[in-house]
Amino acid sequence: MKIIVGLGNPGEKYETTRHNLGFLTLDRLLKDCAPVDKSVWQSSSKFKSEVSDLILEAVDEKVLLVKPQTFMNNSGMAVSLIASFYKVPPEDFWIVHDELDLPLGSTKIRFGGAAAGHRGVENIIEQLGTDKFWRFRLGIGQSRTKDVDGDGKADRIGGTKLRNVEEYVLGELGGKDYTEAKKMIKHASEAIQCALEKGLESAQNRFNTK
Repeated sequence: MKIIVGLGNPGEKYETTRHNLGFLTLDRLLKDCAPVDKSVWQSSSKFKSEVSDLILEAVDEKVLLVKPQTFMNNSGMAVSLIASFYKVPPEDFWIVHDELDLPLGSTKIRFGGAAAGHRGVENIIEQLGTDKFWRFRLGIGQSRTKDVDGDGKADRIGGTKLRNVEEYVLGELGGKDYTEAKKMIKHASEAIQCALEKGLESAQNRFNTK
């Protein structure tokens, strides 16, 4: 069994923010793979998530798509509930999330490693007690540098001056960023399908951007 978890925040307020790329990618994946009448999400209070089964002809195991409704910083709660119920090992969880340390439009599939400041991933590591799960990392920015012109507390991400990183990740995807993000979401959906059908190594070789 594979559990594919897209990270984000519930509610219209956050729907098209950078931090919701995990949700947006799973929405696209379900739309790409399921008939219109079956591309729907079901609310699961048991898992504190919205869930949907993904059925692909070339995949002979159960694939569950999950959008935690616990808000980003508590994403691990939903993942832990699902892991306990299905007795799924951490390596069968694929977490889809935004990544500040990758340029907008870049995708990287990797196994394990630190959370790199992503609080959703950090909470999942805490709840599972391990970092040994797969991540589909979707770039939303550039490297961060301190603003030495002001009080020393502001960051610059992709040339944008911020009071804190939260402003950026919770900012709306608009203009050229939105166009680039749509391409990345499509790319990520194709990468997940490839990983399910041909294996994660094949998906890495084909879809990891330089």
